[in-house]
Amino acid sequence: MAAEQVAVLVMAYGGPGDIHEVEPYLMDVRGGRPTKPQLVEDIRARYARIGGRSPILELTRAQAAGIGRVLGDQFRVYVGMRHWHPYIHDVVAEIAQAGLRRVVGVAMAPHYSNMSVGAYEKKLLQAADGRLDVSLVRTWWGQPQFLDAVADRILQALQRFPKPSLVEVVFTAHSLPERILASADPYPEELKASASEAAKRARLKNWRLAYQSAGATAEPWLGPDVTAVVTELAKTGHDAVLLVPIGFVCDHVEILYDIDVEYQALARRLGVQLERTASLNADPGLVAAVADVVRTAASGRGWL
Repeated sequence: MAAEQVAVLVMAYGGPGDIHEVEPYLMDVRGGRPTKPQLVEDIRARYARIGGRSPILELTRAQAAGIGRVLGDQFRVYVGMRHWHPYIHDVVAEIAQAGLRRVVGVAMAPHYSNMSVGAYEKKLLQAADGRLDVSLVRTWWGQPQFLDAVADRILQALQRFPKPSLVEVVFTAHSLPERILASADPYPEELKASASEAAKRARLKNWRLAYQSAGATAEPWLGPDVTAVVTELAKTGHDAVLLVPIGFVCDHVEILYDIDVEYQALARRLGVQLERTASLNADPGLVAAVADVVRTAASGRGWL
C-alpha cells in the first residue's frame, strides 16, 4: 500500500504585487494599525525603484516547484505568505480541502528567531487547528548544501573585484529588535555560526557580520548596521567590500532596494566598490537543502 501523500507548506514573508497594494500590505504587517502617510509614500517610492512590485511570491513559487521536483510524488508542495496573498491560513484550508492530513511547514528563512520563524509557526498551527498533523522545520542554517551554495556565490562575486584577496567580506541579515536577546533567542548565534561555516568553505581569512533593514521604530535594533560597517571600512582605507546577505534566500525589497540602491549610493559617496552575492533564489543547492530538511522532518514523524 502506498504511503499517504504529505503536504509541504513553503512559507515566506509576502510583499505587494503592485504599488496600490503597498498601503494594505503595510497595514497587515503592522497588525491592522495604519501607517503614517509619509512612510507609505517612502515605501511606495522604494517599490517603484525596483519595478513597482515585490518579486517574492514568484520567486518563492519557483523555489517550491524545485523543492517539489526533488521530493517527488510522495509530497505535494504549496506556498503560503505571512503578510500577503496567498495567506498561510488560506493555503492551509486548501491543503485540508484536498484531503491531505499531514503537512511539513518550512519558512524560507534559514535562521530561527521567535519573532520571525516563530511567527510563521504560530500562523500555521492556528490555521491547522487540529485539522492537520503538523511538523515544523524550525531552523536549517547548518544544512551543508545551503552553506555550499552561499560559499559558491561568494567565490563568484569575489571575481568582480580587481584584487579579490583584499576584499572585505560582510555577511548580512535582517536586524531584529534588541529585546530578543532577553529571551536567549538563538538568532544572532545561528547567524554567526552559518557565516563562519560559509566563510570556511569559501576559504575567507577575514569576515564580519552586520545587520540591515532595521524597522522604523524608536527601540534599539541589533547591530552593527551595514551603513556603519561600510563607513568604518572606508575610513580605515578599505575600498572593496562584498556584502553576503546570508539571512535572505531570494530577491525582494531588502536586497533590491536596501542593498542595490541605498548601500550602493553610500558606497559611491565613500569611494568604495561595493558588490553583493547573487541571491540564491531557485538555486539547485538551496532547493536541495530545503528538500532535505523537509524529508528529514517527515521521516522523523514516521510519515515516509
